[in-house]
Amino acid sequence: MIFLKLGGSLITDKARPETARLEVLARLAVEIAEVRAERPELRLLLGHGSGSFGHPAAARHGTRAGAHTPDEWRGFQQVWWAAHRLQRLVLDALLQAGLPAIAFPPSSHALCEGGELIQLAAEPLTRALEAGLLPVTQGDVAFDRRWGATIVSTEQVMGFLAASLKPKRILLAGIEEGVYARYPQKDQLLAKLSRADLEQSSIGGSGEVDVTGGMLEKVAWSLSMSQADPELEMHVFSGVTPGNVRMAILGAALGTRVKA
Repeated sequence: MIFLKLGGSLITDKARPETARLEVLARLAVEIAEVRAERPELRLLLGHGSGSFGHPAAARHGTRAGAHTPDEWRGFQQVWWAAHRLQRLVLDALLQAGLPAIAFPPSSHALCEGGELIQLAAEPLTRALEAGLLPVTQGDVAFDRRWGATIVSTEQVMGFLAASLKPKRILLAGIEEGVYARYPQKDQLLAKLSRADLEQSSIGGSGEVDVTGGMLEKVAWSLSMSQADPELEMHVFSGVTPGNVRMAILGAALGTRVKA
């Protein structure tokens, strides 16, 4: 079982609102299709970020911090719509490549409390995997018992599902070659990253709007996942270079290995 996330910075231009990198999406879909043709027994969960679609809308409406007023709930709906416009483009690329993709947007089956994901309907997704389909999830809005609403990241969804699906590898494909000791200065690419390395490094957030924390949040999440399951392989790598996603799924150790 492999979890693969296509980062929002990889599949969209985060400096330009609602601008998808359609050629990149098409190439990545072909790479995934090639792997499935070569390894039909492989089980893969695909997730993607919201990039320049969901993040600017969420920041504009303050949705991560909750929704209570009619205007805030209208903002919640607008963020949902922005995120799902990108999801449709992702699905179109996957289907064009011949992949049996089926969407599982968190907004339809997730529940949070104080920003923490506490419920997610995992069985339908598990059944999709058993049927040979390619389940696709994403960063999305979610209802929250305490705040009314919030944003749930792709990493939160994958972290929740890992308890039942027990992936052997989690692959985070973005535009960076891996994790740098100093970011965003991009000094010293790290082959491996532990919690001790993180304490000695200077890793900041994203250079663009990212309501889920950017690189620092992703690294912290990866370390927590590795600590929870020492056998789990976590890699942060670049999906920009053609063939990298395909090689990573097949087992190549690209980018930075994150291990608590």
